[in-house]
Amino acid sequence: MLRRNSFRLPRHPASVGLARHRVRDHLVDWGHDPDGTVQDDATLLVSELVTNVIRHGAILEPEFEVAVTALADGSCLLEVSDEGVLEPRPREVGGSAETGRGLHLVEQIASAWGVWNRGAHGKTVWALLRPPV
Repeated sequence: MLRRNSFRLPRHPASVGLARHRVRDHLVDWGHDPDGTVQDDATLLVSELVTNVIRHGAILEPEFEVAVTALADGSCLLEVSDEGVLEPRPREVGGSAETGRGLHLVEQIASAWGVWNRGAHGKTVWALLRPPV
């Protein structure tokens, strides 16, 4: 691991932009991904993950956590955690998903992604971005 930072944000639509800017600022400050490819993908994916927490997360939870980790190989790990319960992935209906299009985007852009169950403490949705070869 090269660098890691985590921060909490309020469960509010304005937090999407805040998360995006903070992730990009951390990657820039750390000198990670000088050509900006991973930064661009990281800001897009953190927007999707944070939007999911705001739209579908635990209603009574006032905050959630975002973490960004810059790895020595140029990869970037994004994590968005909330107190919500782990739910199954959305089902396809008539060729398109009823909900969860953001996770389909995450699946297309991320090198890998998934969900960690944190038991009584909710879940973490993570996405790994690798630099282009």
